[in-house]
Amino acid sequence: MMTPLPALLLSQMKMLSSPNLGFSRTLRVDTFDQLGKLLEQMASSVENKALVLTEAVLQRIPLSSQWLIKRFTLVVSQGFSALLTGTRQVSSDVIVQNNLTRNNDIDDDNYLLDASITFDRGLISSFLLELGTLFGRHSQTCQDLEQYREVLEPNNAALQEKFTLLLLECLLKQPEVIPTEGSDNLNFAACQHVEDALSKQIAQERLLNRVTTQIRKSLDLSVIMTTALAQVREFLELDRLVIYKFNESNLIHEHPSIPGCIVYEVRASDTISSVLNCEEKNCFTPTTECWTKYRQGFTLAVNDVYKTYVSERCLLNFLEDVKVRAKLVAPIMFENKLWGLLIAHQCYEARNWNESEKNFLGAVAEQLAIAIHQAELMKSLTQEKQSLEQRVVERTMALHDALVAAEAASRIRSEFLATISHELLTPLTYVIGMSSTLLRWSFGELSQRQRDYLQTIHDSGEHLLEMINDILDLSQIEAGKAVLNNTEFTLKEVAELIIDSLQEKATTQQVDLKLDVLIDENRRFCADVRRVQQVINNLLSNAIKFTPEGGSVTLRLWCEDGNAVFQVEDTGIGIPEEQLPQLFEKFHQLDTPYRRRYGGTGLGLALTKQLVEMHRGRIEVESTVAVGSVFTVWIPEQPSE
Repeated sequence: MMTPLPALLLSQMKMLSSPNLGFSRTLRVDTFDQLGKLLEQMASSVENKALVLTEAVLQRIPLSSQWLIKRFTLVVSQGFSALLTGTRQVSSDVIVQNNLTRNNDIDDDNYLLDASITFDRGLISSFLLELGTLFGRHSQTCQDLEQYREVLEPNNAALQEKFTLLLLECLLKQPEVIPTEGSDNLNFAACQHVEDALSKQIAQERLLNRVTTQIRKSLDLSVIMTTALAQVREFLELDRLVIYKFNESNLIHEHPSIPGCIVYEVRASDTISSVLNCEEKNCFTPTTECWTKYRQGFTLAVNDVYKTYVSERCLLNFLEDVKVRAKLVAPIMFENKLWGLLIAHQCYEARNWNESEKNFLGAVAEQLAIAIHQAELMKSLTQEKQSLEQRVVERTMALHDALVAAEAASRIRSEFLATISHELLTPLTYVIGMSSTLLRWSFGELSQRQRDYLQTIHDSGEHLLEMINDILDLSQIEAGKAVLNNTEFTLKEVAELIIDSLQEKATTQQVDLKLDVLIDENRRFCADVRRVQQVINNLLSNAIKFTPEGGSVTLRLWCEDGNAVFQVEDTGIGIPEEQLPQLFEKFHQLDTPYRRRYGGTGLGLALTKQLVEMHRGRIEVESTVAVGSVFTVWIPEQPSE
């Protein structure tokens, strides 16, 4: 049993009506200072950074007379927050006569303070706001204090208990301020009352902390509700504790047609009748005053239904049917809407609900609202996840069907092109052969016009043959039927051979065709020589075709990290930057004013890229309009067969 408090301690102490067990009393200045140091000690024990302020922070600020006689110690943190204030017992005349300042106090060593200590978040928040105003609303200090207002939350139950015990120990050691006679019995009784109140408050804080922890650890709303209700019912010694949920329409509309029903319930014993799923359809309407109060967050306490609802026969009959004699109701607010009610029932006798019980039930309702918010958020996320998964499945199936269809279309197209191309090769060969024969061995004199016609037939046939061969090559590559025939060859000889084959074409177009070999002339390389020749030939032919008269085309050759590097540089018309990404697509031609002039099928570069990639190589292009282009090809050395 705790040692009884001194007589004057209890005679001057009065417990506040709030559930935080703060108190107001007259204290000696040395006792006040000890309590301030005690708060500073608590601030150093919290895990998170704590704000600790005393009246010393106001030293350089012009203050009114009420602040000149005020002392305080303020602690703000996420684990523990408290405010100790004291007003010096000095008359206004004394203040004026002595011109009282922080540096010119009177009777410094022996004066009394009307002191109070509180843990109430609202009071602490108001003090922070008032303190910030002293520094100026736009000052940095005011902004810093505003941030600490946002971290205020219920004190940790363990820290609250620790401080309460230290506080009692400190007060028990203090001498009485004014001795009184014949107050021992009163002192002991008052001490016991304070001790009981403190013990109950500590138990409340612990229970609220457990409920909060359960909510943070679990997302199962049913488990949270059932567990929390059982613990709260037992603690408050209730006959029945229920949760009344309003219809979903209540969260959207101001006036629901049917309020709702009881969705959770715990009872002291099976002898207490169950009201689970019970609906109240007639008496509780949106027009009633209590409905408005609930929506504003007020708690309703009814000590005796026969006294409170004597004029509301409908509601009284309903409460009689469900066996309710006294009730305590706290609103559960969700997203600023009235989600439901947390209702405590005494079934057989009246009960005077105290302020501590009202505030405690309200705090529990706030925590349950957090659990509801978590559950609704998880429900929404789950639905969104399921919907997203379904869309992914549908999109995957659609993409798979599209891929199958595309592969089928590509295969049919490739087969069609290959078939047609093969069917065209034979007659085309005859056309080219016969026209060439007629140009060389005419059986009579041909006019210049006839010779020009034959030459056009021959050139067109060769152009068509080139295009058909490109189509066949692309079809084989896309069908996966093309294979490399790797052999060793001399890089310089291949480069010279290609240059020689295109020299006549370059001369005809008055383009300077040059070769720049930067390797040993005997350097051998392993790859598909025919495909390599095809790549370089396509690049050089394009460069010559798109280079105006008087321009130049250069083929450079070097080796780099096991790659043969072929670079074709020209001084041609160039390629617009926006067209570079589509340059290697099939049937793509430059969209320029020169398109009709230069012609082409748009297959050459597409085939070139495919042939390079068959060798696991790469091709890059740099180009500037009206300046020229540079194509660079890296072909890795292939394993010999």
